[in-house]
Amino acid sequence: MLLNSHLNAREYPIENPKVLLIDDSTVDLQLLISMMSSRNMRISVAFNGREGVEKAILQSPDLILLDVVMPKLDGYATCRMLKNQEATRYTPVIFLSAKSDLESRLEGLALGAVDFIGKPFSEEEVIAKVEVHLDMVRRMKAQIAEKSGDLATPIDSQDNHKDAALTRMSTQYLREHLRIPPSPEALAKLLGTNEKRLNQAFQASFGMPIFGWIREERLRLARELVTQTETSLLSIADHLGYGSAASFSTAFKERFGCSPRELRKQQQLKELSIDVVFD
Repeated sequence: MLLNSHLNAREYPIENPKVLLIDDSTVDLQLLISMMSSRNMRISVAFNGREGVEKAILQSPDLILLDVVMPKLDGYATCRMLKNQEATRYTPVIFLSAKSDLESRLEGLALGAVDFIGKPFSEEEVIAKVEVHLDMVRRMKAQIAEKSGDLATPIDSQDNHKDAALTRMSTQYLREHLRIPPSPEALAKLLGTNEKRLNQAFQASFGMPIFGWIREERLRLARELVTQTETSLLSIADHLGYGSAASFSTAFKERFGCSPRELRKQQQLKELSIDVVFD
C-alpha cells in the first residue's frame, strides 16, 4: 500500500508495534508469540533478564512483557535494570507471573511496571492489556510529535510540507531497518515516490544523500550505545549493520577520532572521577 495519501495530512505512518517478550518458559513464549503475531505485532524474544535488557536497549520496543520467576536474574531485578537505563526508562513493562498475589503485584508496580498479568493467562486478558498500553504509547508519541516534532527532522523553513513529511517517514522507517536498510529505490517505492525526488528531499533537508544519512545515524546511535550502555561492542556492531567488529571500529574511529573501546574507557574513567568527587 502506497503512502502518498498521507503526505498532505499531518499524520505519521502507523508502525506495527514492537513487543519484547522476556521469559524462560518456551511454552509460554510460544503461546504469546502465536496470539500477538496474528495481530501484526513484531515480536522479539529473550530467555533471561540480562539478554532482555540488552535487546531492549538495542531494539527500543514499544512494550515489554516480563516474567517474574527466572533463574539468575528475576523479573524484578530485570525491571530495575530497565528503569535505570536511559534508553528503556520509559518503556512500559507488563509483568507475567504465577505469583499474582497482592504483595507480588504491588512490588511489580512499585518498580515501575504498568500492569500485572497472572499465569496461567488468558489470550483475551493479555491482548486487552497489551493493546491498552500500546494505544497509550501511540497517543503519547503523537502528542510529542505534534508539539515538538521529530528531533532529527530538519527545521529548514524552506522545506515544503510534502518533503518534510517524506523525510520524516523515510527516517522513521530507516531507523527501524538500520541493520539491513532498503536501497534508495526500494525505499522510494515503499513511500510512493521516486528515488530522485527522495534523494533531493534528503539533500535539501540534511545536506547529504540517503546513504550519507544512514551512515551518520548509525554512528550517532553507536556513540550513544557505547557511552550510555554496557552493551557489548560486538552486539552494537551487529545491531547497526556493520559486517564485522573491525569495520565498526574503523568507521567509528574515522568519525570520532578514537575507537569505541577507547571512548567507552574514557567515559568510564570520567564517571569514576565524578563519583570520587562526590564521595
